[in-house]
Amino acid sequence: MYKGFSRIWTVYSIERLQPFVSNLVFGVLNPQTERLSRIGYVFKRTKKHDKGPSSLFVPVPVKPNPDDINVGEEFTGRLKKQDLLKILNKFYQKPEVRVLASENGLDDQILHQAFLSFRRHCLEHDLPPDLHITISDILVGAGNVNDLFPYFLRHARLAFPHLDCLDDLKKISDLRTPANWYPEARNINRKIIFHAGPTNSGKTYHAMEKFLAAKSGVYCGPLKLLATEIYHKSNSKGTPCDLITGEERRHASQYKTLVDNVEDNKELDHEPFLLEEPVLTPSKHVACTVEMTSLNDTYDVAIIDEIQMLGDKGRGWAWTRAVLGLKADEIHLCGEAGAISLVEEMCNTTGEELEVRTYKRLTELKVENSALGTLDNVKAGDCIVCFNKNDIYSVSRAIEQRGREVAVIYGSLPPGTKLAQANKFNDPESSCKVMVATDAIGLGINLSIRRIIFYSLIKPVINVDGDKEMDVISISQALQIAGRAGRYGSAWETGYVTTFKSEDLATLKTLLSQPPDPVTQAGLHPTAEQMELYAYHLPHASLSSLMDIFVHLCTVDATLYFMCNTEGFKFLAEMIQHVPLPLRARYVFCCAPINNKLPFVCATFLKMVRQYSRNEPITRNWMSNVVDWPLPAPRTIMDLVHLEAVFDVLELYLWLSYRFPDMFPDVKLVREMEVELDAIIQQGIFQITRLLRNSEPVLESETDMRDYGKGKKLHLHSRQDESKGKLSEMLVSKGLITPQMLKKLQQELSTDKTEKRTKGRTAGRALPTADLDQCVRNE
Repeated sequence: MYKGFSRIWTVYSIERLQPFVSNLVFGVLNPQTERLSRIGYVFKRTKKHDKGPSSLFVPVPVKPNPDDINVGEEFTGRLKKQDLLKILNKFYQKPEVRVLASENGLDDQILHQAFLSFRRHCLEHDLPPDLHITISDILVGAGNVNDLFPYFLRHARLAFPHLDCLDDLKKISDLRTPANWYPEARNINRKIIFHAGPTNSGKTYHAMEKFLAAKSGVYCGPLKLLATEIYHKSNSKGTPCDLITGEERRHASQYKTLVDNVEDNKELDHEPFLLEEPVLTPSKHVACTVEMTSLNDTYDVAIIDEIQMLGDKGRGWAWTRAVLGLKADEIHLCGEAGAISLVEEMCNTTGEELEVRTYKRLTELKVENSALGTLDNVKAGDCIVCFNKNDIYSVSRAIEQRGREVAVIYGSLPPGTKLAQANKFNDPESSCKVMVATDAIGLGINLSIRRIIFYSLIKPVINVDGDKEMDVISISQALQIAGRAGRYGSAWETGYVTTFKSEDLATLKTLLSQPPDPVTQAGLHPTAEQMELYAYHLPHASLSSLMDIFVHLCTVDATLYFMCNTEGFKFLAEMIQHVPLPLRARYVFCCAPINNKLPFVCATFLKMVRQYSRNEPITRNWMSNVVDWPLPAPRTIMDLVHLEAVFDVLELYLWLSYRFPDMFPDVKLVREMEVELDAIIQQGIFQITRLLRNSEPVLESETDMRDYGKGKKLHLHSRQDESKGKLSEMLVSKGLITPQMLKKLQQELSTDKTEKRTKGRTAGRALPTADLDQCVRNE
């Protein structure tokens, strides 16, 4: 059974339980005991679908025809059930039956289930006259048991309706020639240029020169941060360029206004957004995320960045679609050399020639001969790369306890917060000279890094079944991250790379000494149109089942392509299965880019879908009630995590607003909420790290730090003995009371000083606690 069903059920019930649910809730239900069933097609999911596509179906109950009367019995007499059972079992044991069944689309598994249904139907109901007479003939030796096959096949097709349309389903899911899906692109004599090189080699720079000089162009990047950077760069150089991401549309004319706004208001620590622009004519140049690439417009020059992501298990389909479907005279592909062979083979299927231009790194990258060993050895310009949030927090805490300011970047932070942390680290005037980050720095952020330090080489990865596993980072990941050190034109033109633990250094050297991993297959994904055709043939199937059936029946040229992971899509499909929606709208909702491991985000998503299904607009006021707006500044790590989840919800609203504009009308107001929340999270990052520095435990020794990297339990002690410090300072440092509360408490204690002396020593000791409680209540 699908291991995530317990989470689906919890999210389904979440509105009835409470608005905020701990992650622990999702471990309560036992996924081994749950069963998901529907009338019609029931998808029974095993971890690796070992039983093949037949495991996706169970027979539909076949009801007897009410018009059938026992006419056969009048002609041939009543059949004994023992005789009937004997004939049916003999029929099933015939080798010829299996051959005929296979020729009609029934494999052994479906044959077995169909026979059980057929036998049960014959024993429990009156037989149709023709079948009754045929069985009677067999019993008296006037017929052959094989004569039952036409009646069995008729029943099997009623029990498994997909058998009647199996050929059509296979034609719909024939993905062997995806190049033929884009006839307009095939009519253009496109010039394909591959700019191959490592990080910091100038490959994108050379492609951008063509983009800026062209009359029209499109840049397709993996992240909205990269698309936004191209938007700013293009407009600053005098080439009007629009920005299109899943959550935002920005016209070229807004660029100058944005710059002017920043100049006029120096106090802004976030990028202002223009929200009241009139309808404007699209610019000739567009910077977009790759999923938003338009295949309807024609361009002179197109850039597809990070082309090696063709092989990404989740998003590879977007790069495949862009490479095969873009209508452009010149297409510039930028990325690792490991994708050259695959792109060349894809060009052979389109009849286009590939020109390869190789680049070398512009600055030197040196692997140090010793590991960092201790955080005391951290220097200005260092970036410690971790692969989970716990390491981010523990390492940043330990560094700040050594008196150094730290910039923190990880994937779930809002873009504005990431940029604010990057700018703080890059600013020569800033006191922040050290960064702790995840591999989120590998793409999309320009950083002035002197040395990359891998805190660990073990990273969570998603396998083919959609499950998370721990594994050593790939060669491409190691090269991508290490290459961020020593950026051309920055303060550190020579880059250095090492590990925190000495035992990892040899592995890192091996990874960095090899060429990038070859990309052997490009991703594909079913379209909404294909799902609609499947739904036409299989009207009883859920969208999740349709997707599974499609994945199992599709035919793919495995020498070039693979089917992208659809577990996230199916998770959302099953979550909203009970909500009445048109198929196209259901498909769009299931494509929403959300983290399905965050309960709050999943619950809010489900509420949005329900509101939509009732044809009730999702307004700003509705959103405010759902997220409990306005939100206070975070005081703990968990507060910060919740704010990040709320930001994801606001991003989800904006993403849906461009798909369902009538039902998500308050784009301007929600974006204002997002900008405000981004600023709160930015301040929260600074506040949380300060609180961690002042009050959180520190590591006893560097041995403990190394043990922590191995998953061992830490031995912690406080920065100072709490019993020796002032209670007031301890409470403030831990965030239990604010400085304003402390000041008010001191005033009240001073006022009551005389009274306390007269009441005696015992009462005098009890009074501060009472005063503190009252102060907290008043605050």
